[in-house]
Amino acid sequence: MSVRPSPDPRPPAPPGSPDDRGLVLREMRWWDLAPVLELERELFPEDAWSPGMFWSELAHARGPHATRRYLVAERDGRLVGYGGLAAIDGTGDIQTIATARDQWGSGLGSRLLTELLGAATDFECHEVLLEVRVDNLRAQRLYERFGFEPIGFRRGYYQPGNHDALVMRRTTQTSSEAPPVQGT
Repeated sequence: MSVRPSPDPRPPAPPGSPDDRGLVLREMRWWDLAPVLELERELFPEDAWSPGMFWSELAHARGPHATRRYLVAERDGRLVGYGGLAAIDGTGDIQTIATARDQWGSGLGSRLLTELLGAATDFECHEVLLEVRVDNLRAQRLYERFGFEPIGFRRGYYQPGNHDALVMRRTTQTSSEAPPVQGT
């Protein structure tokens, strides 16, 4: 068996690290809604967002008074994830993060969350909140790695399935709370 050289000039990613070749993160636009809704229905069949919900969010995502940041992730031209953040009065709220099942474990969720937290910084948020289903332990572990802590529950939050949500919060570190810089 012979191995053909990769057309990508970069060396392969080390084992266990995400391989970002072919991955593009960009602003969600109206023409992304059809594939976003398809992925939404696949991943969240009981409580998928409606087209109107996405349209409403995107209406607040552009212009000088924008309060939302929505992203899509494409790999080799295929939409494989999306996420959104709302920001009001110094508080960010992760509205949604989703990745195609074949992307689970690839680091894509972390990439989307990193971008949304960057948007929260741009919006000058001092804290970021989110809700996650209590039975979604994989997502909870991701959020904990990013410094989110549980602060409460919302009973029956996800409808019509009547699933409970865990509310999590991440506060922004002030300069006095930030870890010290080591040596120069």
